[in-house]
Amino acid sequence: MAWARILPEEPMDQPRFDLDGQVALVTGTSRGIGWDLARSLARAGATVVASARRLDDATSLVKLIESEGCSASAAQLDVRDPDAATRVVAETVERHGKLDILVNNAGLGTNHEALDATPDEWDEVMAVNVRGLFFTCQAAGRHMVARGHGRIVNISSQAGTVALPRHAVYCASKGAVDQITRVLALEWGPHGVTVNAVAPTFIRTPGTAERLDDPAFLAEVLTRIPVGQVGTTSDVAAAVIYLAAPAGRLVNGAILAVDGGWTIH
Repeated sequence: MAWARILPEEPMDQPRFDLDGQVALVTGTSRGIGWDLARSLARAGATVVASARRLDDATSLVKLIESEGCSASAAQLDVRDPDAATRVVAETVERHGKLDILVNNAGLGTNHEALDATPDEWDEVMAVNVRGLFFTCQAAGRHMVARGHGRIVNISSQAGTVALPRHAVYCASKGAVDQITRVLALEWGPHGVTVNAVAPTFIRTPGTAERLDDPAFLAEVLTRIPVGQVGTTSDVAAAVIYLAAPAGRLVNGAILAVDGGWTIH
């Protein structure tokens, strides 16, 4: 019987999940997921530019990050203004020398019947969740494509994949986020820039606590999640760090569900 020759094992690169030496811009850091995302990225080694509509909110977060021994700076950014996004990217590059990572977290939601949606509400949600996200991607993408390197992570939602009653406008906006993510991944991937999205289920934050603390609402939510629990901001941060880190270099155009299995129904 012939035996195959056993070849020596090829060297294997250990996957890296640290962000040492990276510069990351995070939008919508005034509270909740964005607040904790900025802290987690900083703890992973990145210099974080925490941006928010109110500069005071971003400054408070930067003070906390620095008290934890990490590096950060604050920026005022209303993503509804494309010129502001361009300015913040330019200021980030001027101050820190580059921009490696963009995390588009800023977003708005709704919670009522579709029959009660108004044109103003539609315009407001789309202005932040879709238009703002796109032009912030564009501002960062111009720098990253020219440089030949970058990681963009858009915060989407399970609502971009499955329909959620009372969230018609929000679902429409997150479906758009998923498609923007895929198109940019196709266009910018050849230039060394990956574009992905993280799509969480219900995440416990100060903003969702009122609903999730309602036993009846929580019980209904948990019937949809096979693992039997809602998420935490750390669950979202883990996915973002993976996609932004060297370990995620071959992931491009993915919509990474952090939903305990909700969307496989």
